[in-house]
Amino acid sequence: MDNAETTLTLMNKSGLHARPASIFVQTAKKFKSKIIVRKGDKEADAKSILSVLALGAECGDSITIITQGEDAKDALAALIDLVKKRFGEEE
Repeated sequence: MDNAETTLTLMNKSGLHARPASIFVQTAKKFKSKIIVRKGDKEADAKSILSVLALGAECGDSITIITQGEDAKDALAALIDLVKKRFGEEE
């Protein structure tokens, strides 16, 4: 079983709220791996919209994405790409 982890800074205007959180969760659900998102001392199941929204992650916040499972590296790569592209928001 693979484990992968990275820390990123949210650069999109609305952070992990409503639309970006929804896209994040939909992307996470495509993978079999367990995916955790951490902000400070809070952890969320990346496949649960309420859990992700409860983090209150905003623009400029650092989040850590932790993936565990057979497709952990692919899951992490997809979520990194999403965050780096600012969830498709205009800059």
